[in-house]
Amino acid sequence: MSDFFCQQSLRCHPATPAPVISSLDVSIGFMSDDRIAFRYCLRGDIARLRVPEPCLQAAQRTDMLWEHTCFEAFIGLQDEPEYREFNFSPSGQWAAYDFVSYRQRAENDPALPAPQITSHQTAGRLELEAVLPRTALPANLHAKHWQAGLTAVIEAADTVDAAHSYWALHHPATRPDFHHRDGHVLLIPAC
Repeated sequence: MSDFFCQQSLRCHPATPAPVISSLDVSIGFMSDDRIAFRYCLRGDIARLRVPEPCLQAAQRTDMLWEHTCFEAFIGLQDEPEYREFNFSPSGQWAAYDFVSYRQRAENDPALPAPQITSHQTAGRLELEAVLPRTALPANLHAKHWQAGLTAVIEAADTVDAAHSYWALHHPATRPDFHHRDGHVLLIPAC
């Protein structure tokens, strides 16, 4: 069970239509054991999407997950330029990156434990849950809120160019840009 729970609908960027997807929702919640859960639920014609297969080995930290179907979270402290990007793949692979400001990577990626990622797929639904310790989020003793951008990249399987659609709570630019802080519109209590 979670102490804070919020469900939001992601919107497809108008420049990347995805008619085979009917909806994409994400929920975020703090669990009683001091962990945070991200739950994504995509509805549509899943057979027409390219979804990474689950890995048989332990989940590994992997770069470039956003080149295929991938669920993401961008978390920063309100009114601070730094933020952390999380990538969660249905394969179980994951990534985390720190940025000191807009698209400016920190020298080192954060040292974090692997999230627990589970995914389930049916003909009309793809669900992914990623669970992290609360300590994986950016920290500041004086912060009142985290500012989050919840996003997804969905890869189509039946198009000539394997087109991607880009989903977010808010798209502030004419081209998809998940790093744009004006797209990080969800405020989460940092208590």
